[in-house]
Amino acid sequence: MGAVLRVGLTGGIGSGKSTVAAAWQALGAWVVDADAVSRALTAPGGAAIEPIRQAFGPDFIAPDGALDRARMRERVFQDAQARQQLEAILHPLVAEATRAEALRAQAAAAALVLFDIPLLVESGRWRMQLDRVVVVDCLPETQVRRVMSRSGLAEDEVRRIMRAQAPREQRLAAADAVVFNDGLSLEQLRTEVRALSQCFGL
Repeated sequence: MGAVLRVGLTGGIGSGKSTVAAAWQALGAWVVDADAVSRALTAPGGAAIEPIRQAFGPDFIAPDGALDRARMRERVFQDAQARQQLEAILHPLVAEATRAEALRAQAAAAALVLFDIPLLVESGRWRMQLDRVVVVDCLPETQVRRVMSRSGLAEDEVRRIMRAQAPREQRLAAADAVVFNDGLSLEQLRTEVRALSQCFGL
């Protein structure tokens, strides 16, 4: 990919990863949002809908033709094999779409492509495609508080989601750099991102 720096951004739910991605985008980074790609693939008419229907049955497709996210979330939380089956459908499609987006970034002469990947560590397949991995980190209690505040989920549901993600220690071990987003104002967080961008030579 020439001189384009490929940076993977990840973090646990409620860590502030999306805010960090937005700050990097404001600095000129080309952001590839893996979650947005996945949502498009599972929207009505998305490329993943028919394979999901065939694998899981019509009950997992909502009346509007999109993936029934609530039903699927409950299924994969309870059944590790179902999670693997869903990932086997989605991961190749997400990889293909993100590669295409990265090529567009290269054609646009972007200096940095930021891959916003919630499950970067869990997937085990991204590291070789990246030059750097940045982890957005905060205390677990901060994660719980933020997610409860923004989503209305109960504490036990938030903690269940957190347990389904990679442990905090595993994410930190995979990091080339860490943004510790706990107790920072938005401007302080943006300053951290600017400093890290400069460290990357941008």
